[in-house]
Amino acid sequence: MRDFRDAKLMAKSLREALAERKVDVTHSETLELVAAQFGYDNWNILAAKIDAAEPRQRKTEAVSIQPAIPIFRIFSVDKAMEFYRGFLGFNVDWEHRFGENSPLYCQISRSGMLMHLSEHAGDASPGARVFVPMQGIRAFHADLIGQNYPYMRPGLEQADWGLEVTVIDPFSNRITFCEREIKGS
Repeated sequence: MRDFRDAKLMAKSLREALAERKVDVTHSETLELVAAQFGYDNWNILAAKIDAAEPRQRKTEAVSIQPAIPIFRIFSVDKAMEFYRGFLGFNVDWEHRFGENSPLYCQISRSGMLMHLSEHAGDASPGARVFVPMQGIRAFHADLIGQNYPYMRPGLEQADWGLEVTVIDPFSNRITFCEREIKGS
């Protein structure tokens, strides 16, 4: 039995079949008859057993999970902006500080990819890694090499799952951009 609706449908079908034979029973009486067919004393016990045995149905209609936004720990705003804005071409969407001399927390973006950069201790650990699916990786790689950024000249590497470019920021955080290969093409 999948859920309560099945047992209730059985009761409805039984009631209709009995009505065709001119046997008049209430809906509650047919629920009790269905419970007896399953060997339970009453409908409430059967309903409780069905409920306990069935995994809860997730109400996914109202749920919309968005792409994750990675948070990278930074230690120098100047170095972070040189790398993320200057070298990688991200835009700064917004910045937040709790006070004049407080650590920076900001959002950067490029082509729909969002990232948060934080100077706050405890927000993230340096040395994190993010995998970013993308299209146009050869042009992206050529653009990066053309920046002549003195601290990073990433290669274009073939992996089993696609073509990759990995960059490492000044705080040891790694971003692997990957253009996935479609099998059979």
